[in-house]
Amino acid sequence: MTEKTHDNESWKERGVMLRVFVYVFATHAFAGFVWILFYVGQNAQK
Repeated sequence: MTEKTHDNESWKERGVMLRVFVYVFATHAFAGFVWILFYVGQNAQK
């Protein structure tokens, strides 16, 4: 029974780590996109 619980916990831990990685990557990608928009807007021909 303890092996089954351990496998279940490690699977949950792996899922949490994957979710954190995806959220951090998505947040940085969105921030980079917003930064590019500001950069392009600032350097646009007026």
